[in-house]
Amino acid sequence: MSSLRSVVVGTGFIGPVHVEGLKRAGVDVVGIIGSTAEKSRSACERLKLPNVYSTLSEALGDPTVDVVHLTTPNALHFEQVQAVLAAGKHCLCEKPLAMNTAQSAELVRLAAASGLVTGVAYNIRFYPLCHEAAARVANGAIGDVISVHGSYVQDWLLYPRDFNWRVMAEDGGELRAVADIGTHWLDLIQFITGSKVTSVCADLRTVHSQRFQPVGGAETFSGSQSSSIDTQAVDVTTEDCGSIMLRFESGANGSLWVSQVTAGRKNSLCFELAGTQSALHWNSESPNQMWIGHRERANELLVRDPSLLDSSASGISQYPGGHNEGFPDTFKQLFRSFYGYIERGDSSLPAPFPTFADGHREILICDAILKSHQERRWMDVCC
Repeated sequence: MSSLRSVVVGTGFIGPVHVEGLKRAGVDVVGIIGSTAEKSRSACERLKLPNVYSTLSEALGDPTVDVVHLTTPNALHFEQVQAVLAAGKHCLCEKPLAMNTAQSAELVRLAAASGLVTGVAYNIRFYPLCHEAAARVANGAIGDVISVHGSYVQDWLLYPRDFNWRVMAEDGGELRAVADIGTHWLDLIQFITGSKVTSVCADLRTVHSQRFQPVGGAETFSGSQSSSIDTQAVDVTTEDCGSIMLRFESGANGSLWVSQVTAGRKNSLCFELAGTQSALHWNSESPNQMWIGHRERANELLVRDPSLLDSSASGISQYPGGHNEGFPDTFKQLFRSFYGYIERGDSSLPAPFPTFADGHREILICDAILKSHQERRWMDVCC
């Protein structure tokens, strides 16, 4: 049980996911804050949390709060992270870290100067078989990585009547599908390969240039809107899907397909790494198995079992083989890693979770992807 006390900001889809994951990780969650006092009160009652904070400022003024989780719309992250750090609280922020590279670079600087522990919630790293893939690359089991390809596809924005604040550039940023889910894939692949993306070539597409916004608002993954709900037409410029060619500092190349308009794909991230000795394939919709390809012997299907995994993977695998682990467990393991690092109190140790520096690099890649799409050419990722 952690001695640290946390507050979650944001009551939409992902805020309660953080609350559940924190509780399962043994962290004392003392409150959750919504966009209004009523939303804060209602969420606290629903999630059975002890304190009702009406505002972030009120929570930051509580000396018993040690860590703040930000699960708010993207446009709010920059100012909220600044406030959290100024109040002397550790901070875990949902992705993307900020709206642009100037903001994210400033947050990296502020975090370093504060001496506080900061991270970005790229939770997909914390599927055990993703750690296993990283270990196999690092120990040379698959040989040198030749190429990487994969996708992250969903269907929750397939229809023009599907709406969420993320589709609006002023709320989510100029990129949407890439920034919202594509960055998860990019963070994961750079973690697994140990190699940074150095240049990109992107072709993006807005399928629905006009969507219908419910007058009362809509939540993430809330399902298709009823025809009886009052809506207003709004123009949309953010992308629904797109393809990106990649080059890595190791010399490997690859490609990524991102879509939020692929019918039947609810939340599917997959990757395939081709090495000089073998290949690896994994899909988040069947996260407890990984395909291992060979040239001169039968292929393998590794089913998650802590007794068969590298120590880095078994360390984040809570249950025995045959007892499946999934999406909620990734948050639990991320939080265990984050809070364990705070409690060890040794900042000289490498952070075993995505840091603000990682979050900043993702925005640098997004910047290159957007410029590549706009200028129709390869674009280097700035350092």
